[in-house]
Parts: sequence; C-alpha cells; structure tokens
Amino acid sequence: MRAAIQQITDARVYFAFDKFDIKPEYKEMLKTKADLLKKYSSIRVRIEGNCDERGTQEYNLALGERRARASYEYMVTLGVNPSQLEMISYGKENPAVQGNSEAAWSKNRRDDFRVIAH
Repeated sequence: MRAAIQQITDARVYFAFDKFDIKPEYKEMLKTKADLLKKYSSIRVRIEGNCDERGTQEYNLALGERRARASYEYMVTLGVNPSQLEMISYGKENPAVQGNSEAAWSKNRRDDFRVIAH
C-alpha cells in the first residue's frame, strides 16, 4: 500500500493558463491513480486545485475548484468510488514555485493529490 500511496501523491496534473480541461498527456496518469484507488478502497484522496498568482482571489478560487472537479469527475468515470475523493481549491494561495514568470506560473496551475486516509 505504501507504494500505491506514493504513486497517487507524486504525480500532478498541470493546466494551461485559464483552463481546467484535462490534457491528453495526463489521462493515463489519472487512470493509474484510479486503478490504485479501486484496488485499495480504504484510501481516500483530496484533490487540491491550484492557480498561478494572476487573477483575483475569487476568480482563482473558482478556477481551482473547476480544476479539482475535472480530475475528480474523470476518476469517477474510470470507476473510482466518489466517497474516496474530496476536492478543495486553494486558488493562488498555495504556490509550488515562487516567481513572476511563465516557468513559475506553469508549475502553479495544477492539481495536487493528498492521501487523507488509508
């Protein structure tokens, strides 16, 4: 189970500016997470939607929620029990990288996956 938890939490989904659709390159990674959650039904995960620093706090909270929901809904369509997932938006309040450049912003537009129970 330890390896499964590591695999669930390590990989992030990144988003384009002002977007919340899951890019094709992240679908296989989400399928792997979904398969692990189906195998280990005691694992619960919080999907954390994040944004870069541009935009208002209110706008980014809403966008972060749409990003978290996109991953949530995709994993549910793959067969994950919805009771294993929860969502939260941090908007721009939880940057992975500091900085005012596209390189930094692109790392902050993401979904993180935190195991909250196992």
